[in-house]
Amino acid sequence: MKNPDIQAKISCPFQTWENIRVQQFQHPAGEGNCLFPDEHVISLSLSPRPVRLLQIHGDDSYTGLYGQGYMSITPANTPFFARWDSYDNYLQIRVKTQFIENVARETLEKDPNRLQLISEFRTQSPQIEAIAMMLFAELQQQNSANGLYIDSLTNVLAVNLLRQHAATKPQLTTYEGGLPLHQLQQILDYIDAHLDKDIKLADLARLLDISQFHFSHLFKQSIGMSPYQYLLQQRVERAKLLLKQKDRLIVDIALECGFSSHSHLSRKFRQLTGITPKQYRVG
Repeated sequence: MKNPDIQAKISCPFQTWENIRVQQFQHPAGEGNCLFPDEHVISLSLSPRPVRLLQIHGDDSYTGLYGQGYMSITPANTPFFARWDSYDNYLQIRVKTQFIENVARETLEKDPNRLQLISEFRTQSPQIEAIAMMLFAELQQQNSANGLYIDSLTNVLAVNLLRQHAATKPQLTTYEGGLPLHQLQQILDYIDAHLDKDIKLADLARLLDISQFHFSHLFKQSIGMSPYQYLLQQRVERAKLLLKQKDRLIVDIALECGFSSHSHLSRKFRQLTGITPKQYRVG
């Protein structure tokens, strides 16, 4: 747990999804400790000015400067202590160990017991940083409705964690050529029939009995966009049809199309069309 004397001073907006928790910490100089038995932890610095840190992960320690883009990785069930000498701002991402093990087994086809993450101090990874910042953007919007999008980011994050920061570096088997037409049609029909539901990446991958990571890759090869982008496009198209029914409340249309609220529909509708649902209805 965090030091209780520090906790009261912390600004810590967070968002929790199925396999991951994302939290921003902003606090003055101080120290703290924590232990997460069932989660691997990535801590990414957001500080524009370098912060001097003492970090202890189990029996390993490091003292040095952390600036924007540098990160540390703490494996699950590893005691963690940190002391910082000035105002700090960082993003903490906690990924469930069971999920990482599933990715190791299903995507990398490896025994998870032989693919252990290692502690890292002041390391950089453009791929992991990019994914982390996308998750940070979702945190800032306080948007919990983009389940398929978060699933996709979490899967890519897990694969990169294992490929870059495991004790042994596994090779990723790649599949090319997209999905067979009958499988693609099966997926498109499923999405169309469940637009109002919280569609999970695991649901789609399970239909074809392949890993979530490889499903996303093959789906994008087939139609040129990610599963989330396609789902969003179809939800907006469904909303366009329903908006022609002038007596329907926009909030009801939003929920029927799988959006969490009127504002969620408006934001995504404008993102894809350049106008709001109300403007579309009037036009």
